[in-house]
Amino acid sequence: MDDRTFQLVLHYDGARFAGWQRQRDARTVQGELEAVLARLCGRPVAALGAGRTDAGVHARGQVAGVRIAAKWTPERLRKACNALLPDDLWVAAAHEMRPEFHARFDATARRYAYLVGTDDEAHSPFRRTREWALPRPVDRTLLDAAAGHLPGDHCFRAFAVRGTAPPDDPHRCVVHEARWAERPGGLVFHVEANRFLHHMVRFLVGTMVDVATGRRPLADVPRLLGAADNSEVSAPAPAHALYLDAVRYPPHLYLSTRA
Repeated sequence: MDDRTFQLVLHYDGARFAGWQRQRDARTVQGELEAVLARLCGRPVAALGAGRTDAGVHARGQVAGVRIAAKWTPERLRKACNALLPDDLWVAAAHEMRPEFHARFDATARRYAYLVGTDDEAHSPFRRTREWALPRPVDRTLLDAAAGHLPGDHCFRAFAVRGTAPPDDPHRCVVHEARWAERPGGLVFHVEANRFLHHMVRFLVGTMVDVATGRRPLADVPRLLGAADNSEVSAPAPAHALYLDAVRYPPHLYLSTRA
């Protein structure tokens, strides 16, 4: 019997995961999902992610592509997975896709959110594991100005971990949106691009916060967009406040109706 191709939209709390990618001696999102799929299907099933999230990073819209037996429907698969998955991993939606669907290479955009806490309660144990509690005031005008330099087609070599991309990779990303917004108790940085480099969002946030707290000048942001390496970038913001919110795909790849 022929297999069918599905897209699984995943939510997970990254606190107890060593990232997305399967590892022999560590608990990962891919490992937990594939273990459940193997139980349901009676054979190994590969779950191909739209991208790798690091240890501690959360998701509210990660995507995994799977190929399983034709007897499954999207909703049956979603419910069966959720009955077996651990409580920090959940399938929010399932869609049937065209057979050629590839979760990573067919993605046209990815969207992240980064939460910072600016009030005293951000240091509460109920919040400090989900947002970055800033120890000093930030200048919102400088945050907005720094983010304003990011949209467009730029080389983000200065905002990536050195050596994690192939030597011939130009490190160029097209940023569709980059903005700060108010949220209860703090701020959120929204960013969407066609691709992201390793630690890119965290380096961007760390640098912008340094600008907004007076640690470095605003002019450093456009200068770093033209830098040849990451030697002058700020330390990356903590992983625990980063969320993968969505992955976009062309509509023609969907065979089932999206909610």
